[in-house]
Amino acid sequence: MTILSTTSSTAARRAITILGAGHIGFAMALLLQQAGDYDILVVDRDPARLAEVAALGVSTRLATDDASLKAVIDGRFAVLNALPFHRAVSVATLCATAGVHYFDLTEDVASTQAIRALGASARSVLMPQCGLAPGFIGVVGNDLARSFDTLHTLRMRVGALPRYPQGALRYNLTWSTEGLLNEYCNPCEAIVDGVRTTVPALEGLETFALDGVEYEAFNTSGGLGTLTETLSGKARQVDYQSIRYPGHCAILKLLLNDLRLRDRRDLLKDILETAVPTTDQDVIVIFATAAGLRGGRLVQESYSARIVGSQVAGHTLSAIQLTTAAGICTALDLVAQGRLPQQGFVGQESVRLRDFLANRFGAAYAAEAGWTAMAA
Repeated sequence: MTILSTTSSTAARRAITILGAGHIGFAMALLLQQAGDYDILVVDRDPARLAEVAALGVSTRLATDDASLKAVIDGRFAVLNALPFHRAVSVATLCATAGVHYFDLTEDVASTQAIRALGASARSVLMPQCGLAPGFIGVVGNDLARSFDTLHTLRMRVGALPRYPQGALRYNLTWSTEGLLNEYCNPCEAIVDGVRTTVPALEGLETFALDGVEYEAFNTSGGLGTLTETLSGKARQVDYQSIRYPGHCAILKLLLNDLRLRDRRDLLKDILETAVPTTDQDVIVIFATAAGLRGGRLVQESYSARIVGSQVAGHTLSAIQLTTAAGICTALDLVAQGRLPQQGFVGQESVRLRDFLANRFGAAYAAEAGWTAMAA
């Protein structure tokens, strides 16, 4: 993947802080470094992780508490938060107080609602949920929704999957286990029969084939971001499901419901991280479809993409690293360019799909994406 710099010899580089030097934080630092017009500081409590980032030639700093976090937030243009979801609200609060733009990747609904409340009086942008799902899928969904005079249904499906699945789960850990369990356990927002509501996670099981590969999909939490609020009163049915290979959902129900491990998430996290290997050989599958009226005719439109990892400046980024980091870097870029609001809460629906895909970071999504439309 090649990232074009927009830096001129006289342009001032914007100072940003990346919180978290894990897989996603590393990818964010790498992409932004290649762009050339950001002054990057990566902060973590793990010296070993910081050493990997420092090898890129990026500045790093240890931070172990909120006081040390405040010191790396004050005076910066923006903060990109790649810490666990339970740190989102505290970091966003520090950014709002300091007047610093804030971006994160959280899938946690309660955290997003709290950050939205902070945005009412914020002098800076507060933009959570800037990854893949929530994030890019909300951009796609809202773009599809806007193309109809009357929207009937909008269905969004996303999977971060191993390219070479093994075992009964047919799954590998490709991102935060805490975040994964959050999605599998928490209620899922949806619009059903025109009413905003919640539906249970792991329910709504469906099967489908895409490009000759069989998948299943089921309800998971957080993927819609604020889209149900945006489309409230404008659609009959809006939902989000995670894509997995067939059989995954049944095993998750056994673990979470029958064995009641939803009440012992720390134990289940340890089990999964001990027994389920990680992999960099992954693939992102995105499929969204909408139906409604346009010019008096019933029409259906779909969007699909299949994205694998890439080499960036000699470093291999997995598909989930690439897409997640590209999402938040695109949001930062669009704010820096003045193409998004400059203060308050900003949802993913504010981003136009064409602007996202035209961005130097968002282009990571464009290579294998496709549209289809048909009249019914």
